[in-house]
Amino acid sequence: MKENVLVLLGGQSSEHEVSLKSATTIISQMDTDKYEIYPVGITQEGHWLLYTGNNLDFTCNRWKEVGIPAILSPDATRKSLVVLKKEEPPVFIKIDKVFPVLHGKNGEDGTIQGICKLARIPFVGCGVVASAVSMDKAFTKIVVKEKGVPQADFVLVYEREMQDEAQVVAKVEGAFGYPYFIKPANAGSSVGISKAHNKEELIAGLKEALKHDVKVLVEETIIGREVETAVLGNGEVQVSGVGEILAAAEFYDFDAKYNNAESKTVVDARLDASVKEQIRSYAKDVFEAVEGKGISRVDFFVKEDGGIIFNEINTLPGFTSISMYPMLWRAAGLETKELVTKLLDLASL
Repeated sequence: MKENVLVLLGGQSSEHEVSLKSATTIISQMDTDKYEIYPVGITQEGHWLLYTGNNLDFTCNRWKEVGIPAILSPDATRKSLVVLKKEEPPVFIKIDKVFPVLHGKNGEDGTIQGICKLARIPFVGCGVVASAVSMDKAFTKIVVKEKGVPQADFVLVYEREMQDEAQVVAKVEGAFGYPYFIKPANAGSSVGISKAHNKEELIAGLKEALKHDVKVLVEETIIGREVETAVLGNGEVQVSGVGEILAAAEFYDFDAKYNNAESKTVVDARLDASVKEQIRSYAKDVFEAVEGKGISRVDFFVKEDGGIIFNEINTLPGFTSISMYPMLWRAAGLETKELVTKLLDLASL
């Protein structure tokens, strides 16, 4: 008997469009002999819509226009998707598993995971705490520090502090020198990130980051190669090889990642075997530190002297045509269809 899988896509975040690309890939690679697929798109306004059409390319189909209102019931006795047709009684579709293909806020931060937990429906990926901690770059750094994984120094700036810009500047400049990387604590896929070389750029960068969150991470600049590795599993986890980002811009921000054709990814970074092995070991440490499950991509910098610095963990990495997570597993011999099946097999509460 087939399992009914609810695939959630879109979402209320700045990564809405990226989610549509990821979901299109994942749905195309789901084994239709094993799974009955129920794609539900969430608009940027928060409207949930079940798509029942044949065109499963969510980057171009009309799901927002033709979708039927539907919600995931938090009622654990029903474990159902509730379809709300006009002038008809609600229809309850039993759901066996949820694949939340939602990047960024309101999807990768424990919110959707919490609904699944309430409904007692197994879901792909990290749980509520792991998702929330990993989404918050500041909390991630605090948790990972306990594992002894090297990372950049940082200062936190809160929105309320910006009433006194001079005091904020003094606080940051007193911690370490320019240039700084400025990041919203809770935002995905390099959104709202800037680099500051002086006081004016620092203030401008803080204001930009505060458009995305009320807490901002100001980090020392690490000069190094940007590398990534993929983690898969529950308990006993597998770690892929090490890939490298060759950003077209000064750093790998949202535009460089998704809109600049000059940005490249390499699935087998040219690094010493010992450095690669240490990166893979650190990736496992980070995943365990946040109590990860199922899926994550862990990012690092490699300095010229071979030193490794943890950058961040992404608990729902992209599945687009240029996304490193599925590319790394393909390079390791795990095709995307097998990967998607394995992730659904790992779905848990």
